[in-house]
Amino acid sequence: MIVYILRRLLHGVVVVFIVSVMVFVLLHFLPGGLVRAQLGLGAKAYQVHNLEVQEGLLKPLPVQYGIWAWHALQGNLGFSYKLNSPVGTLLGRYLPRTLLLVGTSTVMALALAVPLGLLQGLRRNKVDDHLISAFMLICYAMPDFLLGTIGIVLLSIDLPAFPSTATSFGTSLGTDVADLILPVGTLFLGTVAYFSRYMRSSVIDNLLEDYVRTAYARGHSTWGVLMRHVFRNSLLSVMTLIGLSLPYVFSGALIVETLFNFPGIGLLFYDSSQTRDFPTLLGVLLVVTVAVVVGSLLADVGYALLDPRIRLDEGAPT
Repeated sequence: MIVYILRRLLHGVVVVFIVSVMVFVLLHFLPGGLVRAQLGLGAKAYQVHNLEVQEGLLKPLPVQYGIWAWHALQGNLGFSYKLNSPVGTLLGRYLPRTLLLVGTSTVMALALAVPLGLLQGLRRNKVDDHLISAFMLICYAMPDFLLGTIGIVLLSIDLPAFPSTATSFGTSLGTDVADLILPVGTLFLGTVAYFSRYMRSSVIDNLLEDYVRTAYARGHSTWGVLMRHVFRNSLLSVMTLIGLSLPYVFSGALIVETLFNFPGIGLLFYDSSQTRDFPTLLGVLLVVTVAVVVGSLLADVGYALLDPRIRLDEGAPT
């Protein structure tokens, strides 16, 4: 297990390195240069030169990346001249709110999708299965911005039950649950449809296995077969899906946070892209990449813990 985790960590480090290099290089190929993009086209020549010297942009590109990477490893992700604050401070302020939004919606989605998929697999091709599948397919097909807009129109304008923008978030996470209802609900509807479809398919596949027929032949009840055999094996595909769905969830968070003016890293990324705050953009991309890599690693480890047949030792395949 330790060897497998170390090997996966090494793969994750390589992925983070490649992503950071690609983004770093792309930023330096911006029209007019990185400094012009930050200061604007009307900046004076001496202002451009001073900032180039200050940020070390006159050095060779590999040297620039090495300096930035070394500072990033020490927690220094640069300085945002647009917001007059270190990028690390901005991420520390906005990241917990995104984790609250994404974490709450994902946990709620799993809490509903797993039993719902189990029920649909057991009741496959029945009327209730078709009705639930139709509703989930609609939610899955609708983009997050459309789900959020419908929620705003129905629950904030027509029926003013919840605010359409976050108003209680100051320097902390905030305590007004009403501000979370619509953003979390928007992410929840798309995510629960995503998970429940896979859970349903996995349950149906496991119900057709020989060990299930053997369990029925030995006199086990339907509930006993589901809980002792089908449920645990069906969770394997969902566990893998959690790690793979993190980029999807974070991209949805960017749209949802922008739509509801929710102060997370998604809104920070959008605002930074509009103001050409490239140090902040690079810091956000790096944090999201690390989060995706860590999530995939945790999903792999959870997959092994759920299935004792999988051996994550030195001789096991990756």
